[in-house]
Amino acid sequence: MTEELVASGPVLLDVDDRGVARLRLNRPEASNGLDVELLTAFHDAVMTCHARPGLRALVITGEGRHFCAGGDVKTFASKGTGLPDYLREATARLQMVVSALLALPAPVVASVQGFAAGGGGFGLVCACDLVVAAESAKFLGGATRVGMAPDAGATVTLPALVGMRKALEIALTNPVLTAAEALDAGLLTTVVPDDELAARTEELVETLVAGAPRALAATKRLLWSGIGSRVEAQLPEEARTVSELSGTADAREGLDAVIERRAPRFSGE
Repeated sequence: MTEELVASGPVLLDVDDRGVARLRLNRPEASNGLDVELLTAFHDAVMTCHARPGLRALVITGEGRHFCAGGDVKTFASKGTGLPDYLREATARLQMVVSALLALPAPVVASVQGFAAGGGGFGLVCACDLVVAAESAKFLGGATRVGMAPDAGATVTLPALVGMRKALEIALTNPVLTAAEALDAGLLTTVVPDDELAARTEELVETLVAGAPRALAATKRLLWSGIGSRVEAQLPEEARTVSELSGTADAREGLDAVIERRAPRFSGE
């Protein structure tokens, strides 16, 4: 059973009875290019997920041929000398989206077809926890190509994913990466045949749904917060988190399952 939480507009959102939310960028006529209206709806939808009890995963997709072509360049061009003011608002709202995704306890999965470009596409891919891409998908940073700089946190997430030297190449020379190249660089989790994208995304979601929610949330938080930290600085927080998790019913269930040589049945408690 699926409940529609946002049924119309530039972003659609529903959630099923397993606790899996699906957020769909819904401007296919503009290749899901980001403008202030879409970014506002995007942030509202992610915050709705934050408020949803029992959420196990969030899947982000794009309607139409492309995942997201980045900022809506036609809207940007129409602003003329008012573009800096418009971009200040758009960038602030994109920052809010990325922050909300990183802070969401449930894992975020991007399922990518077509182009993922610019801050809204490429940057969003970098900010998701897991990324499944169709073989024909393409990836492009693209900011410096139009006289701008990367945003959506990509100046931090991209080097963390691919290494500093590769990040500089991608950001400064703007290669269009195939899915295979993006996977090899470390941007993606997996690449699948185009006609298997939905099914393989669902397989990954099923793995997340079967996991221990609090353990997954804590692991996600530790890994993202650890970017740029010294190992020694992260050790106390790891120890505190492990101790806290050890008192949960899911931890006891996990240990029992190992001893009894069976699959665990996690409740989220």
